[in-house]
Amino acid sequence: MFNKILVALDRSFMGQQVFQQAISLAKLTGADLMLVHVLSPDEDTTPDIMILSQMDYYPGWGDESMKRYFTKLEANKKEGLQMLQTFCAQANTENITTEFTQNVGSPGKVICTIAKDWKADLIVIGRRGLSGITELLTGSVSNYVLHHAPCSVHIIHLVSSAKNDEKQVIDNRE
Repeated sequence: MFNKILVALDRSFMGQQVFQQAISLAKLTGADLMLVHVLSPDEDTTPDIMILSQMDYYPGWGDESMKRYFTKLEANKKEGLQMLQTFCAQANTENITTEFTQNVGSPGKVICTIAKDWKADLIVIGRRGLSGITELLTGSVSNYVLHHAPCSVHIIHLVSSAKNDEKQVIDNRE
Protein backbone atom coordinates (compact mmCIF):
# COMPACT_ATOMS: atom_id res chain seq x y z
CA MET A 1 0.00 0.00 0.00
CA PHE A 2 2.37 2.75 1.23
CA ASN A 3 6.14 2.35 1.10
CA LYS A 4 7.22 5.93 1.78
CA ILE A 5 5.37 8.37 4.00
CA LEU A 6 6.45 12.00 4.25
CA VAL A 7 5.48 13.56 7.57
CA ALA A 8 5.20 17.38 7.64
CA LEU A 9 5.89 18.58 11.19
CA ASP A 10 6.01 21.77 13.17
CA ARG A 11 6.76 22.32 16.85
CA SER A 12 3.14 22.72 17.92
CA PHE A 13 0.85 20.24 19.63
CA MET A 14 -0.48 19.49 16.14
CA GLY A 15 2.97 18.26 15.12
CA GLN A 16 2.83 15.63 17.86
CA GLN A 17 -0.59 14.44 16.64
CA VAL A 18 0.64 14.26 13.04
CA PHE A 19 3.68 12.25 14.10
CA GLN A 20 1.58 9.76 16.10
CA GLN A 21 -0.75 9.20 13.12
CA ALA A 22 2.24 8.68 10.82
CA ILE A 23 3.74 6.13 13.23
CA SER A 24 0.44 4.20 13.24
CA LEU A 25 0.28 4.20 9.44
CA ALA A 26 3.92 3.14 9.11
CA LYS A 27 3.37 0.24 11.52
CA LEU A 28 0.33 -0.92 9.55
CA THR A 29 1.96 -0.67 6.13
CA GLY A 30 5.66 -1.25 6.85
CA ALA A 31 6.45 2.12 5.26
CA ASP A 32 9.56 4.23 5.75
CA LEU A 33 9.15 7.75 7.12
CA MET A 34 10.66 11.05 6.04
CA LEU A 35 10.16 13.68 8.75
CA VAL A 36 10.14 17.23 7.36
CA HIS A 37 10.28 20.54 9.21
CA VAL A 38 10.27 23.78 7.24
CA LEU A 39 11.65 26.95 8.77
CA SER A 40 9.50 29.83 7.58
CA PRO A 41 8.14 33.13 8.84
CA ASP A 42 4.70 31.47 9.01
CA GLU A 43 5.64 29.23 11.92
CA ASP A 44 4.62 30.64 15.30
CA THR A 45 8.06 30.09 16.83
CA THR A 46 10.03 31.89 14.10
CA PRO A 47 11.41 35.27 15.23
CA ASP A 48 9.89 38.32 13.60
CA ILE A 49 11.59 39.32 10.37
CA MET A 50 13.89 42.29 10.70
CA ILE A 51 13.31 45.18 8.35
CA LEU A 52 16.67 46.40 7.16
CA SER A 53 17.25 50.00 6.25
CA GLN A 54 20.16 52.08 5.04
CA MET A 55 18.95 54.95 7.22
CA ASP A 56 20.61 55.47 10.59
CA TYR A 57 17.75 57.36 12.21
CA TYR A 58 15.60 54.30 12.99
CA PRO A 59 16.41 53.27 16.56
CA GLY A 60 16.81 49.57 17.30
CA TRP A 61 18.03 48.53 13.88
CA GLY A 62 21.68 48.42 14.80
CA ASP A 63 24.20 45.67 15.30
CA GLU A 64 22.76 44.58 18.64
CA SER A 65 19.25 44.01 17.29
CA MET A 66 20.68 42.08 14.33
CA LYS A 67 22.71 39.88 16.71
CA ARG A 68 19.60 39.19 18.81
CA TYR A 69 17.60 38.32 15.69
CA PHE A 70 20.22 35.89 14.38
CA THR A 71 20.64 34.36 17.85
CA LYS A 72 16.87 33.68 17.98
CA LEU A 73 16.90 32.33 14.45
CA GLU A 74 19.78 29.96 15.27
CA ALA A 75 17.95 28.77 18.40
CA ASN A 76 14.84 28.15 16.27
CA LYS A 77 16.91 26.00 13.87
CA LYS A 78 18.38 23.99 16.74
CA GLU A 79 14.97 23.42 18.33
CA GLY A 80 13.61 22.20 15.00
CA LEU A 81 16.48 19.75 14.59
CA GLN A 82 16.07 18.54 18.18
CA MET A 83 12.37 17.89 17.52
CA LEU A 84 13.20 15.93 14.35
CA GLN A 85 15.91 13.92 16.12
CA THR A 86 13.55 13.09 19.00
CA PHE A 87 10.77 11.95 16.65
CA CYS A 88 13.26 9.99 14.55
CA ALA A 89 14.56 8.18 17.64
CA GLN A 90 10.97 7.35 18.70
CA ALA A 91 10.22 5.91 15.26
CA ASN A 92 13.43 3.90 15.26
CA THR A 93 12.49 2.33 18.61
CA GLU A 94 9.32 1.13 16.83
CA ASN A 95 11.58 -0.44 14.14
CA ILE A 96 10.43 2.06 11.51
CA THR A 97 13.12 3.21 9.10
CA THR A 98 13.10 6.98 9.46
CA GLU A 99 15.10 9.92 8.18
CA PHE A 100 14.58 13.64 8.53
CA THR A 101 15.31 16.98 6.93
CA GLN A 102 14.89 20.60 7.92
CA ASN A 103 14.60 23.13 5.12
CA VAL A 104 13.99 26.85 4.75
CA GLY A 105 11.29 28.25 2.50
CA SER A 106 7.61 28.26 1.76
CA PRO A 107 6.29 25.20 3.64
CA GLY A 108 3.79 23.99 1.03
CA LYS A 109 6.24 24.21 -1.84
CA VAL A 110 9.09 22.63 0.14
CA ILE A 111 6.89 19.73 1.29
CA CYS A 112 5.68 19.02 -2.25
CA THR A 113 9.19 19.22 -3.69
CA ILE A 114 10.62 16.82 -1.11
CA ALA A 115 7.68 14.44 -1.63
CA LYS A 116 8.34 14.42 -5.37
CA ASP A 117 12.13 14.00 -5.05
CA TRP A 118 11.82 11.29 -2.36
CA LYS A 119 9.03 9.57 -4.33
CA ALA A 120 6.63 9.58 -1.39
CA ASP A 121 3.42 7.56 -1.61
CA LEU A 122 1.66 9.61 1.06
CA ILE A 123 2.04 12.96 2.83
CA VAL A 124 0.74 13.23 6.39
CA ILE A 125 0.13 16.84 7.40
CA GLY A 126 -1.84 18.73 10.03
CA ARG A 127 -4.50 21.37 9.61
CA ARG A 128 -5.04 23.99 12.29
CA GLY A 129 -8.59 24.75 11.21
CA LEU A 130 -8.10 28.31 10.06
CA SER A 131 -11.01 29.66 8.11
CA GLY A 132 -12.30 32.75 6.42
CA ILE A 133 -10.16 35.85 6.38
CA THR A 134 -7.41 34.30 8.56
CA GLU A 135 -6.80 31.54 6.03
CA LEU A 136 -6.99 34.02 3.17
CA LEU A 137 -4.37 36.29 4.75
CA THR A 138 -1.99 33.68 6.14
CA GLY A 139 -2.59 30.92 3.62
CA SER A 140 -3.03 27.27 4.36
CA VAL A 141 -0.09 24.93 4.02
CA SER A 142 -2.34 21.86 4.08
CA ASN A 143 -4.56 23.32 1.36
CA TYR A 144 -1.54 24.08 -0.83
CA VAL A 145 -0.15 20.57 -0.31
CA LEU A 146 -3.53 18.97 -1.00
CA HIS A 147 -3.72 20.70 -4.39
CA HIS A 148 -0.06 20.43 -5.45
CA ALA A 149 1.20 17.15 -3.98
CA PRO A 150 2.58 14.46 -6.29
CA CYS A 151 0.91 11.76 -4.15
CA SER A 152 -1.97 11.13 -1.77
CA VAL A 153 -2.39 13.44 1.22
CA HIS A 154 -3.71 12.51 4.66
CA ILE A 155 -4.77 15.60 6.63
CA ILE A 156 -4.97 15.43 10.41
CA HIS A 157 -7.47 17.92 11.82
CA LEU A 158 -6.81 19.58 15.14
CA VAL A 159 -9.39 18.26 17.59
CA SER A 160 -11.13 20.78 19.84
CA SER A 161 -9.45 19.65 23.07
CA ALA A 162 -6.10 19.89 21.31
CA LYS A 163 -6.89 23.50 20.35
CA ASN A 164 -7.15 24.34 24.03
CA ASP A 165 -3.92 22.47 24.80
CA GLU A 166 -2.14 24.29 21.97
CA LYS A 167 -3.48 27.62 23.16
CA GLN A 168 -2.10 26.88 26.61
CA VAL A 169 1.30 25.96 25.13
CA ILE A 170 1.36 29.19 23.12
CA ASP A 171 0.21 31.22 26.15
CA ASN A 172 2.95 29.67 28.29
CA ARG A 173 5.61 30.75 25.79
CA GLU A 174 4.69 34.42 26.10
